[in-house]
Amino acid sequence: MFRFAIPAVAALGLVAFAAQSQATNPDAQAGVSPMAWHLSHEGDMAKLAYGVANSDQLALMMTCEPGAARAVLYGDVKPAGPRIQKASLRAVAIDPLSGGLEDEVVLSFDDPSLKQLAHNGKMAVEGDAGVFELAATRDERKLIDEFFAHCGQRGI
Repeated sequence: MFRFAIPAVAALGLVAFAAQSQATNPDAQAGVSPMAWHLSHEGDMAKLAYGVANSDQLALMMTCEPGAARAVLYGDVKPAGPRIQKASLRAVAIDPLSGGLEDEVVLSFDDPSLKQLAHNGKMAVEGDAGVFELAATRDERKLIDEFFAHCGQRGI
């Protein structure tokens, strides 16, 4: 009887330990999703974001309304380039999530960074990690095209 009981108890202990280790692993719990381009609509406004799906984790979000000549952008990274303007001249609020300044910028759809995103599915951006590129997959490029079409900028 002990020949079967001791190995069975040991096996149950190992299973319990493995289950506990996996439950405390944040990557296993959260099922870490990669960052990607996502499109959503809120009323007449279209939102194109680069971040984790269905979360507040985003690197960049841009919004526009139909017929707009400009897009409003905000996030942890900004398009690399000298043509960035502040969205407003009012005092900038503190972002409650990050504790940093809520930095919005406005870009004309004639801006090279938006044109590059529309034509090539790539946008050079700059953030704390330096200058790098956000690239879109084939499916994500369809979302980007939908965003620009919604804004009235088909084929910019």
